Amino acid sequence: MRNSQLINGVMIDWDKIDPDSYLRDITAISSVENIAFENPVTFFVGENGSGKSTLLEAIAIACGFNPEGGTRNYNFSTYDSHSELCNAVRLSRGVRRAGYGYFLRAESFYNVATREEEYSRGPGGRPQHFHEKSHGESFLALVQNSFRTDGIYLLDEPEAALSPQRQLTLLMEIDRCVREGSQFIIVTHSPILLGLPGAEILSFDDGPIHPCTYEETESYRVTSMFINNREQILHRLFDE
Repeated sequence: MRNSQLINGVMIDWDKIDPDSYLRDITAISSVENIAFENPVTFFVGENGSGKSTLLEAIAIACGFNPEGGTRNYNFSTYDSHSELCNAVRLSRGVRRAGYGYFLRAESFYNVATREEEYSRGPGGRPQHFHEKSHGESFLALVQNSFRTDGIYLLDEPEAALSPQRQLTLLMEIDRCVREGSQFIIVTHSPILLGLPGAEILSFDDGPIHPCTYEETESYRVTSMFINNREQILHRLFDE
């Protein structure tokens, strides 16, 4: 049932977007007014610049998260870069309410990890030492320490910090949280993450946002083609 989700969908009021805004030139979202989330895990896929992260960021801000990432309690800014799309986005919430949440984006993870360390030193906190770990280790440690029951989690290209093995570990963490009532919306290029059973995949390529299968994603098709035809592909690339 759709109302079992924490967020059932997103509505975009284009009257709140400037007529000259670059957002109107993003093919995937420019004609979209409603997006439904039918499953506890939704992946956004598409080429660079197709609008995936722009929409995820707008959803995160509409949820009350800091634009650079963190929980709803985070309040810091190192660079104001979010688009006006957040002003036009309205959430359709389910009957359940999220007890917790996190917005995690690869490009600003260093800043979030720094704030995590600072906040953890406060009264009642457990000191964290994310900067003493590798990028991937600290990223995964934050997930394992911070992701809880009945949470809404928005992840922007989490695979950027993770080896293939650690991506499998992240899949296990996502599955654990889903079983405990959480919901995920994830921007990714990873054919490993996209393989999560039962997840919905929304493509931002070839027109307005639309559902697609795992095998239809460019991440799967290009990776599969390369693995199965590596020598021929490399020969053709370098020859040309």
